[in-house]
Amino acid sequence: MNITERIKIYMQLMRLDKPIGILLLLWPMLWGLWFAAGGFPDKQILIIFVLGTILMRSAGCVINDFADRKIDPHVERTKNRPMATGSVSTLEAMILSAALSLVAFLLILPLNRLTILLSVPALFLAGTYPFTKRFFVMPQAYLGIAFSFGIPMAFAAQTNSLPPIIWLLMLANLFWVVAYDTAYAMVDKPDDLRIGIKTSAITLGRFDVLGVMLCHISFIAIMSIIGLLQQMSLVYYLGLMVASGLIIYQYTLIRHHDRMLCFKAFLHNNWVGMTVFAGIALDFLIFPH
Repeated sequence: MNITERIKIYMQLMRLDKPIGILLLLWPMLWGLWFAAGGFPDKQILIIFVLGTILMRSAGCVINDFADRKIDPHVERTKNRPMATGSVSTLEAMILSAALSLVAFLLILPLNRLTILLSVPALFLAGTYPFTKRFFVMPQAYLGIAFSFGIPMAFAAQTNSLPPIIWLLMLANLFWVVAYDTAYAMVDKPDDLRIGIKTSAITLGRFDVLGVMLCHISFIAIMSIIGLLQQMSLVYYLGLMVASGLIIYQYTLIRHHDRMLCFKAFLHNNWVGMTVFAGIALDFLIFPH
């Protein structure tokens, strides 16, 4: 195998050919940055966080496939992943994950001490999440915490502080992550039941669709409260209204448990995150606080 083919396989292992994970991790981080700055953030911080998001999501995918290397061959959706097919060794995966994490850490060194300290639990959460499927009945909640850590880090980098609003933002994002990742888990539910791993879709059983929608409702409700606390204008709430419409559409996709439509609903959450961000950014742009 030549070096071009090897690089292509590494890119597949990092899921750079499927950027949905990067986008779902990126949007809440951008919400945090814009709220922290009260508008457009420091350009250096923005660049560092965007690149760091790409690197950490890529490292997370490698760790995930390392953890699931004996499971993925038995799941229809994942059986052709590089580690499942044996195209990448465990040593290669460990080295690649460590290298990506190191570069991400080096990126934040120009930032303040608080941001650097927060990167430690962020890395721990990203590295341990893939293993929670063995024992935790709601691993999607653990993922929600991991995917929310960009929010306090954004505030720390921009303001060198951790105001109370970050906890509401993290809680809102936690509900959103559980919602879309449960829809994602519904795709693999038959395979996961057969293998014996744990997911929120399995834990919720026949109430999985209800659980997804309740989490989405909680997400929108908490974001509305944040809008009131931050004294946002109509533009922000218009963004939440459009996002709510998109979520209603997702209900039509997942209600019959069709695996392909559930996956489509999962992918569709990129538009939800982008719409919420557009509402935040436009609000600060049109009505400076």
